[in-house]
Amino acid sequence: MTRTDSAETTDEAAADLAAEAALLEIAEELGLSDLLDGAEPFTLEQAADLAAVPAPGAAAYLGALVSAGLVEQAAQGGPYTPVADLVDRRYRAGYLSWALNANRPYIDHAALFLRDPETAGGKYARDGRRVAVSSRWIGSRGFYPGVVEEITSGAPRRVVDLGAGAAGLLVRLLRELPDSTGVALDLSAAACDEARRAARQAGLADRLDVVHRSVESLADDPAPVRGADVVHAGFVLHDVVGRPEVLDGVLRACRESLAEGGRMVVTDAVPYAPDPRERAFSALFSYLHASSMEVDLPPEQVWHEAFRRAGFTEVSSSPQRMPGSRVFVAAG
Repeated sequence: MTRTDSAETTDEAAADLAAEAALLEIAEELGLSDLLDGAEPFTLEQAADLAAVPAPGAAAYLGALVSAGLVEQAAQGGPYTPVADLVDRRYRAGYLSWALNANRPYIDHAALFLRDPETAGGKYARDGRRVAVSSRWIGSRGFYPGVVEEITSGAPRRVVDLGAGAAGLLVRLLRELPDSTGVALDLSAAACDEARRAARQAGLADRLDVVHRSVESLADDPAPVRGADVVHAGFVLHDVVGRPEVLDGVLRACRESLAEGGRMVVTDAVPYAPDPRERAFSALFSYLHASSMEVDLPPEQVWHEAFRRAGFTEVSSSPQRMPGSRVFVAAG
């Protein structure tokens, strides 16, 4: 392959990624993601009813998905079938969605966040739903598999997810653990609404409770985590790492509330990972958190020290597919 051929291939891949991200975000807004996730054939009528839009409009959108190669239609007027690698393509699109849409305020008002982060933070907030959705897309391949394997290996009966967002992880866990219950806790009202919708759509409303609360509140009232076999925290505890007394209080409350033999599993990011595979996205992730969210991501050693201060005696960590992400497991 010549240099020009290589550049053209890269350009095409970038164009495909941008188009797929936009088309899949439209599916999310129309409420059609569950149909696409099902990997089963569906009809135009099903899509139009679910999206609550006229059939011609739904047909035009589905035609675009067919043309883009995201769904297939064997015959005109026949059912539509999501392509086999749709989840992988949505995973890749998730990075674009998170970077440019979930963090739109930080990009549009970058200078203000650098000049006066307190004023900027009070005036411009991220859309909680967009954060939750893009995080779910990335999580599907970026860290859910490792977390799911870690959590399900102990067959827990009660799982609590802190910073649960749209509850994508809990829905996946409860499908694999039919005798278990879950609690999704999140500060964003929009994310909690999305989590309740996801639970209903998955037929899990009777096994998945949604709690609209901050993670910090657990230090004073650990009721949501009491008796849990596993407490998972996904990309939320770094918000309080800069306040060691708060982090210690939350970790201690979780440890003391765990059922006998319980574990705490924390998925989070380390700053500016130098590995070539991780460095670009890790740099953006680290920079946006520091410059716009006033969060300095802690190195792995700082996490280990925090767990041990809270009383955990066994702590391990491992890298995940999402650049810069790590899974910490604390027990004892």
